[in-house]
Amino acid sequence: MIKESKLFPPPKIKIERISDLKPGDLDDLCDATESAIIEGGGFGWLKVPSRKVLENYWKGVLTIPERELIIGRLDNVVAGSCQIIKPSKNNEAQNKTCILTTFFLAPWARGHGISPKLILFAERFVKQIGFFVITLDVRKTQNRAIEIYEQNGYKKFGENPFYAMVSEDFVKGVYYYKKLN
Repeated sequence: MIKESKLFPPPKIKIERISDLKPGDLDDLCDATESAIIEGGGFGWLKVPSRKVLENYWKGVLTIPERELIIGRLDNVVAGSCQIIKPSKNNEAQNKTCILTTFFLAPWARGHGISPKLILFAERFVKQIGFFVITLDVRKTQNRAIEIYEQNGYKKFGENPFYAMVSEDFVKGVYYYKKLN
């Protein structure tokens, strides 16, 4: 690891909620997504889809009123993201609970503390807009993600033995929640 100094200042991290893509953001998001999928953390994708599919996916996320996109930048390059899914307006019973989903970080950006900052930003944001609880789910094989969630106060409340199909085998899924103070 390169030691920080005047020659090598610490990388600049920026976390933000976005509602439109700045020039270069779509390419950065697609690049980061591709590298995360290759490393096994592609929030549902097992193989890298075509670039057009990825571009359409990210453009589509921004059109869904119940979704909020939060991105993390490392030295102004999009390095990862997460999304918040809000309940539909007719779901009065669950109108204080939201879902943290599609959380990922490109492998080249790991080790800089971006993941906890993404989670904290998401928690503060949803608290501001009136939510009290966040839920999430993750493949049991994604050990680092599970570690990060647990280190950030998420409590496991269940497992699904048939959560996902990977290489012709089912993989368990783990479910978490966090009550926001």
